[in-house]
Amino acid sequence: MRNRRKLPSEPATHDVDAALAALGADELRELLRNVLLELDERSRGRVVNALINRAARSGSSWTPAAVSDTAASEALAFAGAAQRAGHANPEDVDERLRRGSAAFLRKDYAAAHRILGALLPPIGDGEIDLGQDEMMDEVLAADPGECAAQYVVSAYMLAAPGRRAEAVSAAIDEVRGVGDFSEPLREMERVAVEPLPRLDDFLRDWRAVVAKQAGRARRSDWDTEADRWQREVVRRLDGAAGLAEIARSTKRADDLRAWCESLVETRDWQAALSAFEEAAAIVADKDHARGELLDGAALAAQELGHQDLSPWLERAWRAAPSMLRLRRWLGSSRTRTEIKERAAEALAECPKRADRQHAFLHVLRADFASAAKLLSAAPGLGWSESEHPGRLLFCALQALLTGESAMLSAGGGSSLSERGLDGEELMFLAATPDEPRIATPEVGEILRQAGVDGVPGPGARSAVLAAMRKAAERRVAGVTEQKRRSRYGHAAELVAGCLACDRTPDTLRWAAAVRAEHRRFPAFVAELDRRVKAR
Repeated sequence: MRNRRKLPSEPATHDVDAALAALGADELRELLRNVLLELDERSRGRVVNALINRAARSGSSWTPAAVSDTAASEALAFAGAAQRAGHANPEDVDERLRRGSAAFLRKDYAAAHRILGALLPPIGDGEIDLGQDEMMDEVLAADPGECAAQYVVSAYMLAAPGRRAEAVSAAIDEVRGVGDFSEPLREMERVAVEPLPRLDDFLRDWRAVVAKQAGRARRSDWDTEADRWQREVVRRLDGAAGLAEIARSTKRADDLRAWCESLVETRDWQAALSAFEEAAAIVADKDHARGELLDGAALAAQELGHQDLSPWLERAWRAAPSMLRLRRWLGSSRTRTEIKERAAEALAECPKRADRQHAFLHVLRADFASAAKLLSAAPGLGWSESEHPGRLLFCALQALLTGESAMLSAGGGSSLSERGLDGEELMFLAATPDEPRIATPEVGEILRQAGVDGVPGPGARSAVLAAMRKAAERRVAGVTEQKRRSRYGHAAELVAGCLACDRTPDTLRWAAAVRAEHRRFPAFVAELDRRVKAR
């Protein structure tokens, strides 16, 4: 599904919220009816489905109209004909899925099971082509995943209590092509319109079923669906203690993460700190996973009020060096001397291919000759890659040459911020903006802490400027040769950045030569003229 382009005149979110709050119930109903008339058929279907689902779960006595035996039989006949033909009109499929969902919302589980069971498996197996390019969501107004979960819950409700675990497993197998069942218990409870009966008995039976599946899959070190199902039910029945038992027995990274995550979610930080440290010591994957677990230990220590997090932060960086972890460790230094000493240690231990970290450490140690050499050799393409040194080095050196302190601020306009370029944040540590996070100083903040505020000496300044010009030339050549029009602005900004650092005739002639050399690319020339003029 393509992203919707935001129009300049689109009202701000707070205005929409305020307008909705100002309207009464009758006014909102009238507005919704009018809006439905303006939507295309597929969009209207999605809104109507969401409206019916919300109303049926609202706690009122309202339910959708009953699905007659005739309507149910017609849906079954339609599914059979579509399977024989090998294709069906998505709008016709939507209508039948809507009947099955309506029956489910009325707690007519038998009808829901019959209708959804006739349609979803052949659609998921590709036996009924709906004309989609890739995902069936592209053509259906109904939510296939929602319908699949409703089918599984219907199987639960219809099965004898002692057979529910097997029935649910079989139902998931039938519709796994259209639904996401990485956490089947959560998914079932999400769509259920009433409490699942005798759930405690089911959970015990379900644990036995998934334990057998997980045991068969244990031959592989990869995290399997059965492993995820087992962790979900063990967490439900035995909590963190049960997850700890699994993690200690397997020493697999995913099992260890799940154990530690359960303690983070309950904010049991003392137990979480112990768990993260134990997990980091026993995890089978000694590189990336160990670094993540030590990140978690640092977070727990932070939330417990430890004033010096550097022991955990240093261990995390050494276990899995990354720019993010490097910033945390260096940023936790208390004195200028300490930060310089740590930078020297890090440079000696930094992986050879970690160019961005090397770049940062060279600048932090005021080794501008090495920084200039690294920037000169940087390729013209790949500036957004995690270890390309260009984005950090060019911006930092420009700021230090010009004295533009704003560029060294957190998230400054030319983006010395590395946020979003590192993939080391644990998913459960970055779930929402309100979640606790490890304090991570920005690059500019660490440079100021180290007392790096300029490029001293004409020789160093000349070498840095030459490296910046070389990097800009490579960038311009790379994006124009590959006709990457969306990157023309960035390449032009680098040329303009060199002019911001030096307006001598030599640099002016160089910029003019760059413009002339690429005059066959009018879009680039226009970007360059605009940005140079803005300077």
